[in-house]
Amino acid sequence: MRILMVAESFVPHLSGVTTSLLRSAENLRRRGHEVMFLAPSGRGFKPSDWSPTVLPSLPRAVHDDAFPASRQTPESCPISLAPGQTYEEVEGTPTVRMPSLPLAGYPTLRFSMGTVAAVRRLMADYRPDVVHIASPFVLGARAVTAAHSLGIPSVAVYQTDVAAYTHRYGMPWLKAYANKRIASIHTTATMTLAPSHSSMDYLESLEVPRVFKWGRGVDTELFHPRRRSEAVRQKLGAVSGDTLVGFVGRLASEKQVEDLRVIQSLPGVKLVIIGGGPELSRLKTTLHQAIFTGQLTGESLAEHVASLDVFTHPGEFETFGQTLQEAMASGVATVAVGKGGPLDIIDDGVTGRLYEPGQLGMLRAIVESLRDPEARAPLSTNGRQAMEARSWSAASLKLEGYYDRAIEFHRSRQLRRWRDERGAQRRGPGRAASRHRV
Repeated sequence: MRILMVAESFVPHLSGVTTSLLRSAENLRRRGHEVMFLAPSGRGFKPSDWSPTVLPSLPRAVHDDAFPASRQTPESCPISLAPGQTYEEVEGTPTVRMPSLPLAGYPTLRFSMGTVAAVRRLMADYRPDVVHIASPFVLGARAVTAAHSLGIPSVAVYQTDVAAYTHRYGMPWLKAYANKRIASIHTTATMTLAPSHSSMDYLESLEVPRVFKWGRGVDTELFHPRRRSEAVRQKLGAVSGDTLVGFVGRLASEKQVEDLRVIQSLPGVKLVIIGGGPELSRLKTTLHQAIFTGQLTGESLAEHVASLDVFTHPGEFETFGQTLQEAMASGVATVAVGKGGPLDIIDDGVTGRLYEPGQLGMLRAIVESLRDPEARAPLSTNGRQAMEARSWSAASLKLEGYYDRAIEFHRSRQLRRWRDERGAQRRGPGRAASRHRV
C-alpha cells in the first residue's frame, strides 16, 4: 500500500501529533508499505529551493484490485517540486516540505502556505492508495480537499481541540468558525479517527459521519522503569526523602502548566518541568521554585521521566495524552485532570489518579498523598502493565485496518455513485434518480 501522511506541524516541532506520525510511519514501513510525509518546512523559504526528484518505490503490497488501471502506481513516481518545496528524508521516510510561516512567538511551530492546487499536484504525482491527514486544519484541510477531488480515500485523524483553544487564547468569537471548519474537513474525509470517547462525542455533536476510535501506541522499551537514574535525580536537586513531581510537554497556554503552582510549595516536593515553548519565561516566574530542564528527547527524556516519582498532566484540552502513556510505561504514578483524553488512559485509583477540572486543591491533596511510596507503588505497577499492551506495532496494525476500511468504503461509495448515474441515464430526463446517503 502506498500511503501519503500529511502533517499540520512537523519536526523540528515536537508534539504528540509528530510522535504519532513518526512511529506509525516506522511501523507501516516495517510491514512493507510505502510511506511519504507531506509537511510544512522547518525553516524559511529560500529562492534556491527548487529541484525535481524521483521518490523510491517499495514493492506493491495490497489493494491493487480495488483501484482502476488508471490509478495503478508505477515503480517510481517523478515528483516535480515547485519553488519553496523541498525534499528530504526524516527518519528514513521520504518527506516533501511545503513553504511555511512560523506562528508568532513560537518559531518551531509553522503553518504551510501551500495551496490546494499545489497539494493536488503532488498527490497526483505520488498517487497514494490512501491519504492520512494528522490534525487537519490548514495544510490538512487542503489535503482532504485535494484527495476528494482526485478520488483518493482519506483518513483524517482528529488530534487537536482547536475550538477549545479559542477560549484559552481569548478569542471565543472564533469558536463557531472553528467548529464549522472542523465539521467541514472531517465530513469531506472518507473516515475520521478520534483518539478518545470524548473526542468522538464532540465530532458526532458536529454531525461528522464515519468516526472511529484509534488511540496511540507507546514505546515500552524506551520508556521503561529500568531507566530510573539516581544520577538524574541528583542532577535535578533531589535528596533523600524528596518527591520529584514532573510535567512533560509543550509550554503553551492550553497546557495549563501554571496550575502546578499549587504543588511547588508542598514540603519535600521538587517540581520538574520538561519542555519548551512560548510560555517558558512566564512560567519561570509563576513556578519560581520549579526546575526547568528545557526540551529533552530520546534516552535523555526517558531517563528523566523514569526518575520522577509522580507525573502530572493538568491540561483540560487534551484529546489524548501521549506523555501520560510514556510516564505510565516508565512506572511512574500519574495524576491527570479528569477531562478529555486522560479519561480513556487512566483508570482512577488503579492505574493513576484523576482530579476534577479546576479543583486545584484536589490536585494538591492527591500529589501530597502520593509522597508515600506505598501509595505510589500499585499505581506504578498497574500503569506499566496497562501500557505493555499499547505498543506502536499494535497501534499501527489497527491503523492499517482502518486504511483497509476507508479504501473499501471509498470503493463502495464510488460504485454506488456509478450505479446511480447509470440508472439516471437509463431512466432518461424527467425522472429523478434516488439519492443515497453513504
